[in-house]
Amino acid sequence: MARNKKPQPAGEKREEIVAAARALFLEGGYDSTSMNKLAKEAGVAANTIYWYFGDKDDVLVAVVSAVMADVWPMYQAVAGEPIATRVLWIVRRLTEMSGLVTTVHARVPHSPAVAEWHNNFHLLTGSLFRAELETAGVPVETVDAEVSIAVFTVEGLLMHTRDETEQRSICETLASRWPSTTS
Repeated sequence: MARNKKPQPAGEKREEIVAAARALFLEGGYDSTSMNKLAKEAGVAANTIYWYFGDKDDVLVAVVSAVMADVWPMYQAVAGEPIATRVLWIVRRLTEMSGLVTTVHARVPHSPAVAEWHNNFHLLTGSLFRAELETAGVPVETVDAEVSIAVFTVEGLLMHTRDETEQRSICETLASRWPSTTS
């Protein structure tokens, strides 16, 4: 006869499911991870996942949110570095998770939850970047364009393989466009 499992707080079980999904999504990809495979990896019955998440895209949103929560404290270690160094650091972290980045972009047209997360991610990072550029003295009338150029540069570096020297050169060239951001 099967033993009953020890009761576990819902938050803990949700975190275990997210951790299992993160590992599976990074190792094998989102598309090759079925909900049954995820349930098995998380040690739960398949229907248990639906107590915590509406669908697989909700799991993806939880995974990328957890990744960002983990990465943010690491970013603080480079927050005082020149902007080119920070942009390169971001490119490297996103490259490590390129499968998730690609999946998010692929799911945006199909999932309101993923589209909302993606939009909020860009709003947050764009706002932070905009504030920094304004503080650095970039003219207000060009800040929005400069933020877009930076986002397109980062996304381009993620989609087109470049070695570290090329990535650094591109980030430094980008940063050289802005006054007072290189120190």
